[in-house]
Amino acid sequence: MTTHFHKKPNMYVSHVQIKVSNLERSIEYYKTIIGFEVLEQTDKTAYLTFDGSTSILSIEEVPNAQPLRGGQTGLYHFAILLPERKDLGNFIEHLIDKNVRVGAGDHHVSEAFYLNDPDGNGIEVYIDRPEENWIWFDNGMVHMTTEQVNVQSVLAEADGTWNGLPNGTVMGHIHLSVADLAETEKFYTQALGYEVVTRYGGQALFISTGKYHHHIGLNTWNSAGGTPVPENGVGLKSFTVVLDNEQQAEKIKANLADMGAKVEPFNGAPTHGGNQAFSTVDPSGIRIVFTFDGE
Repeated sequence: MTTHFHKKPNMYVSHVQIKVSNLERSIEYYKTIIGFEVLEQTDKTAYLTFDGSTSILSIEEVPNAQPLRGGQTGLYHFAILLPERKDLGNFIEHLIDKNVRVGAGDHHVSEAFYLNDPDGNGIEVYIDRPEENWIWFDNGMVHMTTEQVNVQSVLAEADGTWNGLPNGTVMGHIHLSVADLAETEKFYTQALGYEVVTRYGGQALFISTGKYHHHIGLNTWNSAGGTPVPENGVGLKSFTVVLDNEQQAEKIKANLADMGAKVEPFNGAPTHGGNQAFSTVDPSGIRIVFTFDGE
């Protein structure tokens, strides 16, 4: 279990908000395939939960929705972290039962399976390997790779008790498609205070706090020089990062102001993603909401 990486003082992602073309279709998918329940719903939005009180994902239907297109910045995938390897085994058994096709990757630090929702929004469901097995190099980088998952070994841990996402599930990380990697690195490290922990050539990097393998992934694989998803386009609307305290918030606000980035103050609208303290937009046009609501 690596749950301390998703608690303060780490700057972890607590909530992701995505835009979809058909709310009912998406609710059906996230309930029957991914294993969420609906916590709260209006005619255009739904907050999804695994424990009846916490929402790590919300979906919003946009009118005249534009489909995802190549060259757009925004969501590469959001990643749901399950507590135990048996939970991942149960999830894969469930997907086999539902005849759902998935991709997979053994990243050494984690074992991951990949899906797309009905609008093409990317989803990862994964477990972390014990952190004592992660390999850290002298330069502060963590060893990450992509190899074939031993699916039979994961399935061997299943105990046939899949009943939706288990208690202890968290939003493990978010992976973003960005326009310019150097500019993005500067923003997330200098303004927000993340540390780079892995680089994949000149096209991807992974950042974290507290020596996690990544709280945020960033790549230009399909989005170099890209433009943001339009207001009525499906994809990422925002993601929420938990801050430790007011001092950290003030420091980040000052850093953002120095960079000429937007700082939009608390708007008084609490959500299940946390009471918004302030928000900003990164160099690729991706909105980040900052909150103090979290453990």
